Amino acid sequence: MHKDMEDFVDGLQAEIDEAVRREMGEAVYQRWRNPLYMGVLPDFDATASVRGNCGDQMQIYLKFLKNRVIKASFQTDGCGPSVVAASYAAELALGKSAEELFSLDPEHILAATGGLPEDHEHCAFLAIETLHAAARNWLEARRTPNKATAQQGSVA
Repeated sequence: MHKDMEDFVDGLQAEIDEAVRREMGEAVYQRWRNPLYMGVLPDFDATASVRGNCGDQMQIYLKFLKNRVIKASFQTDGCGPSVVAASYAAELALGKSAEELFSLDPEHILAATGGLPEDHEHCAFLAIETLHAAARNWLEARRTPNKATAQQGSVA
């Protein structure tokens, strides 16, 4: 009986994996299964947490050296495409100044993923909004010494 259950679960997972590959492409599938930059960055300089219209919560952490992002990470309670979008947002942030982060837009994430299904494109918008909020928090903290950098936000 135990073997039957394992076989059932393995078969179901294989079906899910194949459906994701078909619907979202190999790049999205691989990043979903092995997300880069996921987790809390313990020594962050700036962070932002944003809740999207879909209900997904996303948080991005940034570490700066000489006003350039040297480390970035994220957390989300969202769907697979939210994980993928946040992972790419963290990756795209590396090496950029706080000001340069504002030149990034959802199209950069959609291009990096090879595109997301239309009903998940909002995940790219959420990731960029969260990244921009973290950059704003960093710039504000530099203008106001001793101000906490962790701030909450939401997408209208």
